[in-house]
Amino acid sequence: MHDPDVLRSQHLVRFHAEPDIFVAPGRVNLIGEHTDYAEGFVMPVAIDFATLAAISPRSDGKITLYSENYGEEKSFEAAALPAKASKHWSDYPIGVAVLLAGEGHAIPGFDLSIWGDVPLGSGLSSSAALEVVTALAICSLIGVTYPGPVLARLCQRVENEFVGANCGIMDQFISANGKENHALLLDCRDLSFKLAPIPANVALVIANTMVKHSIAGGDYPTRRRESEAACAIINAHRGGVPFLRDATLEDLEKWGTEMEPKSYLRAKHVITEDLRTVAAEKALEKGDLKEVGRLMAEAHTSYSKDFEGSCVEADLMVELANELPGLIGARLTGGGFGGCTINLVEQDKAKAFAEELGKRYAAKTGIEPQIHVCHASGGAHRIE
Repeated sequence: MHDPDVLRSQHLVRFHAEPDIFVAPGRVNLIGEHTDYAEGFVMPVAIDFATLAAISPRSDGKITLYSENYGEEKSFEAAALPAKASKHWSDYPIGVAVLLAGEGHAIPGFDLSIWGDVPLGSGLSSSAALEVVTALAICSLIGVTYPGPVLARLCQRVENEFVGANCGIMDQFISANGKENHALLLDCRDLSFKLAPIPANVALVIANTMVKHSIAGGDYPTRRRESEAACAIINAHRGGVPFLRDATLEDLEKWGTEMEPKSYLRAKHVITEDLRTVAAEKALEKGDLKEVGRLMAEAHTSYSKDFEGSCVEADLMVELANELPGLIGARLTGGGFGGCTINLVEQDKAKAFAEELGKRYAAKTGIEPQIHVCHASGGAHRIE
């Protein structure tokens, strides 16, 4: 994470005011893919890549945002906030101000400096970290406190209603509510959650395949429609199944023949993934890392074969990880069709694991991956 004292000094030089500093982490999903819109379970982990924000009030009614990453400044009038996004990085922080104003809060002028080391475009939720850290900073400035789950919902609304991205709540939720050395089992139906311990001697190695495939009939909306079509057939037979969260493998056995083959497989993935995600939390509680690894391996196979959400490069990255010393479990994480794998690795072997995995992947594909060694981090907070 970037040194907060450096950001403090940079803000002081630029805006001639002593700021308060806040931090919000990025995240990786340990297990539970494409279960969120089925009102199922996910288990993300906050990581020690984060976004920092320095904020100080100003008296002229202006809001000035400065990104240390982009070297760009953008200004707004607090009394005339924009009605829509402009497809610029500033949409995320100014969108927070817009949503807070919509909740009835008077938004004053302020200066906000932003710096982050969450890798952009890697599926580690740099946008959620930016939204959450901005919300925390502005709320502190106006003297408002929201519980973590409420803050997360507000930031999800920024993404959905202002930025225009139809994301679920997982990314904002873990950024706001994460705990060091823990994963978080989130029930996407009621937003209740449990914290599950990750031993301090376990590292999270995130391997970016550097590919993102778009295949005909294989994108996110198609998979969602196929899953929901299977759910509709089950619900038509026995009722009380508005989402696949409420379906069972026995339901699939009874009525699977009425489904399109693809819909059957998508439903099989979602139903079994929910079971695996809940089981993974129980295994972490018991300290049974072998079982966690087994569940991750099973999850990857299901994601790749039943959901058909993987790709050659991601499958290769997981296959190579399974050949290396120190691995506990490996799987594709995120929306699929490329992106990153998540590897639980024994801490003392993590650096060598990451280096060797990168070499072997590059040798096989000709692609240089980005591989990050992380740890389970705490959620968003003020830095004193």
